[in-house]
Amino acid sequence: MLKLLKHLKQSVWAVILIVILLGIQAVCDLALPEYTSNIVNVGIQSGGIEDTIPEVIRKTQLERLLLFVPQQDRQQILDGYTLIDKSSASAEQLKNYPEVRNQPIYCLNQISQEQRQIIREKLVQPMMLVSGFESDSEQVEQFEQQIKQTIPEQMQSLDIFEIFQMMPAEQLNEIIDQIKEQFSQMPEMIIEQSAIVFLKNEYTALGMDTDKIQNNYILFTGIKMLAIALASMVATVCVGYLAAKVAARMGRDMRRQVFGKVVSFSNAELDHFSTASLITRSTNDIQQVQMLMVMLLRVVFYAPIMGVGGVIKVLGTDTSMAWIIGLAVLMILGLVSVLFAVVMPKFKLIQKLLDRLNLVTREILTGIPVIRAFSTQDYEEKRFDKANQDLTKTNLFVNRVMTCMMPMMMLIMNGITVLIVWNGAHSINNGNMQVGDLMAFIQYTMQIIMSFLMISMVSVMLPRASVSVTRIDEILNTQVAVKDPIHPEAAHQLQHGVLEFRNVSFRYPNAEEDVLSDLNFTAKPGQTTAFIGSTGSGKSTLLNLIPRFYDVTQGEILVDGVDIRKLNQHELRDKIGYVPQKGVLFSGTIESNLKYADRQISDKQMKLAAQVAQATDFIEAKEEGYQSDISQGGTNVSGGQKQRLSIARAIAKDPQIYLFDDSFSALDYKTDMTLRKALKEHTENSTVLIVAQRISTILHAEQIIVLDEGKIVGKGTHEELMKTCEEYQQIALSQLSKEELNHE
Repeated sequence: MLKLLKHLKQSVWAVILIVILLGIQAVCDLALPEYTSNIVNVGIQSGGIEDTIPEVIRKTQLERLLLFVPQQDRQQILDGYTLIDKSSASAEQLKNYPEVRNQPIYCLNQISQEQRQIIREKLVQPMMLVSGFESDSEQVEQFEQQIKQTIPEQMQSLDIFEIFQMMPAEQLNEIIDQIKEQFSQMPEMIIEQSAIVFLKNEYTALGMDTDKIQNNYILFTGIKMLAIALASMVATVCVGYLAAKVAARMGRDMRRQVFGKVVSFSNAELDHFSTASLITRSTNDIQQVQMLMVMLLRVVFYAPIMGVGGVIKVLGTDTSMAWIIGLAVLMILGLVSVLFAVVMPKFKLIQKLLDRLNLVTREILTGIPVIRAFSTQDYEEKRFDKANQDLTKTNLFVNRVMTCMMPMMMLIMNGITVLIVWNGAHSINNGNMQVGDLMAFIQYTMQIIMSFLMISMVSVMLPRASVSVTRIDEILNTQVAVKDPIHPEAAHQLQHGVLEFRNVSFRYPNAEEDVLSDLNFTAKPGQTTAFIGSTGSGKSTLLNLIPRFYDVTQGEILVDGVDIRKLNQHELRDKIGYVPQKGVLFSGTIESNLKYADRQISDKQMKLAAQVAQATDFIEAKEEGYQSDISQGGTNVSGGQKQRLSIARAIAKDPQIYLFDDSFSALDYKTDMTLRKALKEHTENSTVLIVAQRISTILHAEQIIVLDEGKIVGKGTHEELMKTCEEYQQIALSQLSKEELNHE
């Protein structure tokens, strides 16, 4: 995770905005179940009456309620109300409360929440008692009969409330205490529901439209829910957009960093990382990280807010079922832990197998001519099938394990829902919970479970992305063997193209022996220095040391009197025109390839370079000439044409030093001779180094260096070496007869 965070430095503000939006989204999502509960509890069950305190009440009904309120508290309640009748009521009050025309009513004043709470607490039980006494239940009738048996016969015709009003205070309080004692074991929710029933009846008696009250409550609550859902949707869309943008930007930057790092690699680092692996790390691995980043930004910040918020809401709804949440979380964590332990090692293996598949595919596609020539198609198909099958089997295993996750999660979620309904039904039956609370509890529980599910999904993606991040960091953290000096020196102005090897030795990284040992020679402008020797003698390696594809192990190489390790790499390579052993062309046109070193090269210089390289004939024979297309790798031109275009590209650069690494091998003898003659005239002020296998290519070089097992065994002109160097004589006589050598 920490490795990922360092790649988000450029998107700090976007991430902060995402967190804010996710907070808004979570708050909105957490608010919706509460509104759903209110619609059921208040809108449907309570008829839209939100509070158990009477907003308006008939004078006769309030007097009945006050019968069951202690004497010392009655005045405090009356102070919260204003008594109005048809003469003192406003037009709006007359419209809203038609019954005021027939009898006085009390209207609740604008009082503080604290005063409202006091009145609510003192009137809620009296409302239940009055509502009960006004009902025609058998229990009420039995109670009335018991009361009437204790009073004089002339009072028995009165209703129960008139009897209570005429009773002595002590007797009334005693009866009230008995009634309250019977209700003491009653759940508070039932008492509140009874108070709501009293209020609905009272509002109906006042002439208020209770259906309108109910419909308005449901309508306004629904509008609030729609607004909250809309805000959540906007936040979700914005988060999705920003997360995708941040992830795409991070992927772009990572690709840029990886590519820039790979381009800076010397051959030593390129040998350490295979080409197939570098391609996989630059594409598939970064794609895995990018996909994970989208999920992280959308889930990792959102899920904890939802989970914690859901737990808080659940505890506020009904703590008696909080254990169900704990059970669900433990089951999910247990499932995810098992899956994580099984799948994690396979994710690491998948990336390695993907590298292997890319390697095999690349080798087969680039080597198709050789494969066909040796009729090994069946073998290569089996090799590809094995790499493909290994990757497929591992992917199938991972996918099969992961497909078990969703059904198991759904089983847990559905099982938890059933458990909540079963447990909640008992609470509703006992009067400890309302239906809306149960619905809200289920929604909050699902939100909590979904939060852990989302985190689980990320945790499943995390191992593979973690492997990918590690592989990417391996590239970014690799120390490049060939570096620019902190304070580069400038080449001497008096020398141009002078190349000198001083006691140079070199061995490849982790090799046990030197490939080149104690090389000393100087190559000067206007001269051709040629290298010849048996296969594996170190000729190409020697040439690769000059542009610093590798750095020498011992000794030093000087260009214009300065150690090349003290020169800036760009400045050094700007002096060099390099033609590799295997000609490399880039997709584009002939012109774009010849002007590859500098787009500012004039057409005249380009055509001159093509003429020197003996490429003019086949270029001009093409219908589009220099604008002819070159396919990737130059596969639409022959080997000889590719070599001549590579040579022309180096000539067009007009460097001080030319490096030809066996660059004439694909040319016929006549073209080779003509090209070398034209090249000699064109490079009369440049230093030319040629690695060759054919004696005919280097016969006229001013300096020929013979290598054998990385050591110089001969140095001089052709005539001198024929007299003094046995190895050179053997090479020369193996290729040409004495008469041909004398003729040359």
